[in-house]
This record gives sequence, structure tokens and C-alpha cells, in this order.
Amino acid sequence: MNLETKVLLELIGNIYDTALDATLWPGVLENLTEFVGGSAASIYCKSSATAAGAVYHQFGIDPHYQQLYFSKYVGLDPTTPAHCLADIGQLVAVADVMPYREFADTRLHQEWATPQGIVDCLSTPLDKSATGAALFGVFRHEDHGMVDDEARRRAHLIVPHIRRAALIGNVLKTAETMALMAALNGLVAAVFLVDSNGRVVFANPSGQEMLEDRKILRLRNDALATADSRPVLADVIAAAGEGDAGVGVSGIAVPLSAPPQAPWLAHVLPLTSGARRETGISFAAVAAVFVHQTSLAVPSAMESMSKLYGLTPGELRVLAAVSEFDGISAVADAVGISQATVKTHLQRVFAKTGTNRQTELIKLVAAHAGPLRRQ
Repeated sequence: MNLETKVLLELIGNIYDTALDATLWPGVLENLTEFVGGSAASIYCKSSATAAGAVYHQFGIDPHYQQLYFSKYVGLDPTTPAHCLADIGQLVAVADVMPYREFADTRLHQEWATPQGIVDCLSTPLDKSATGAALFGVFRHEDHGMVDDEARRRAHLIVPHIRRAALIGNVLKTAETMALMAALNGLVAAVFLVDSNGRVVFANPSGQEMLEDRKILRLRNDALATADSRPVLADVIAAAGEGDAGVGVSGIAVPLSAPPQAPWLAHVLPLTSGARRETGISFAAVAAVFVHQTSLAVPSAMESMSKLYGLTPGELRVLAAVSEFDGISAVADAVGISQATVKTHLQRVFAKTGTNRQTELIKLVAAHAGPLRRQ
């Protein structure tokens, strides 16, 4: 086992420990920052629709600049639309959004990034809604240089695990490891503790009801199984039984239903190492299976138009600003680019969408808004 593999496996174990103890995130983010290569890291959310956001967990970011970003600069960040519209797990750096010379002319770069010595950020959505996204990002200082292939390779190795730990932690919410059984019994989500053969050694009330209903999950030879007998759940449980190394990059998330049924998802958390080991020993379990119903993602108007008309990130952020502000000057100030660049992007948007005026664009955006959009 080479040094990188050893470090990676220990890091994955620490990531999954945060599912049971969220206070571990700052230390884990510090290790993630060092592994990927950067000066800071954060799990945060932001919205391209409302120009708002918040930080869940962070390491290495000055509190003053963190507050300043969300109070003033999130709406001026030219990377926000691309971050929110990227696919879950897709890594995005400045170079994926716009030429760096153009980014260097923005207010975000000149007034927020430069004073901190930040030159780039590699981020990815962990979860998405119709209006925004929860993100993981590693910030690069001028000492590290721009995001390179090595940083992308390393981030690719750990991002799936960050997402699953964050999602499981959201389901588990405030459960404490030492009071796990009581916490599990109080969850709306169905939770099962299983041994290496998938046999259920504990099920909370929601889990027991699900087994009795037999529409999503059922027992086969005392082992947890999907209603349609697909082997994938058993395979993932077996992998989780091998510990954090067994889950690999491909994962521990299992879809349990498909359209037109309501979407159900299982997340399998290994209990064989780290802060989770005591729980596994207590219940003779190697894995915890969290089952919950996911919401159908309603695409935002910007996401729909981006895909339908092939808009670039630059064109997309100008389109978003046109929907909120009146006049080239106001759009330029909002996006943080020159009026000439706004006009160039706007002409390309007109050509791609078959429109001629800003009022026509605004009507087109409204026509593509999802049925559940906020008024």
C-alpha cells in the first residue's frame, strides 16, 4: 500500500465519522485542504436566483471575508451560476467558467480574492434544489497556483464520500454516538443496522413499518432486500462490511425505486472503523442503512435555458442579471464586468434564443421557470 492510498483510506474514514459527529468537520476539512492542495475548504450553499448563501462547515477562511462574501459579493461572483448548475460531483474551477483575465477584472477578484491571496477555487455541488446548491470547495492561494490536474484527480477521489457523509449526517441530524439508539428511534427516516450478511440486527420504528409495508424493502432469509429483488443493495452492504476501503469511489448510495414511483434512496454507512466502530460492536453490525424519500429536483429557469440553448457560463450569468436589473450599466455592475463584455454576451444570447430585446428575454426566462418556483 503506497503512502497516498494509506492517507486516502484514513481520510475517507474520518469523512464518514462526521456523519455521526458534525463537530469533526473543521478538522476533516483541514485534512481535505492538505490532500487536494489549497489554503482553505468549506461546505456551503448559495443560490444564483436569490444571491444568498451560508456556510455549514469551514476551515482556513477569515470570518470577516466569509461574512463579506455573503453580504456583498455572492451576487457579484461570476462563478455562482456555473457552480449551482453543475452536475452533482462535477468539479468546477475558474478556468471552466471564464478566461482568467476576464475573472481578474471582476470586483470579486479585485476586492475580495486578491486581499486574501486567493487565486482559484475548485468546487462541486453536493446536493441541489431548484434555486441553488450545497457545495464543497477548496480554495487555492497564490502559493498553490491555479487548479491543476493533480488537484482535480485528488478531489475526484474524495468528493463522493463527502457528499454521502453530508447527506447521511443531514438525515441523522443531531444524533450523538453514545445515544444512537434513542436518536435512531426518533428519526422519520427508516434506519437499519445490519451484519455482514445483510441480516437486520436493529430497525427503528420507521424501518419496521417499511418492512411490514414491503413496497420498498423487505426481508429475504432475514436479510435486507429491495422489493424487486435487485442484488445491488446486498452488494453495497457487503462492500461496506469491508470498511471504508471497501466502499471505494463508486459507492454506498442505492436507488430503491424508479419513476414513476416516488424516489427512495438508501445510504449505507460502514460501522467498522473510526468513531463508528463502537456502534457496530454494540449491535453486532457492520453497516447502517438510512432510507429516505428524496425530492424530485425541479430545474431552475436558468438551468433549463442553459441546456436548451447551449449558453456558456458567461452568457448565463448575464442572462440571470438581465432578469433582475434594468439596463446595461446595472447589469455590468451586478455581474462585475465591463459594459462592453455585457453587450457581447447579450448579443450572443439574443442569437441563440431567437430574441431581439431584453424584455423578450425576461418573458422567455419566465416561460422556463419551474412550476414550483417561489413567487
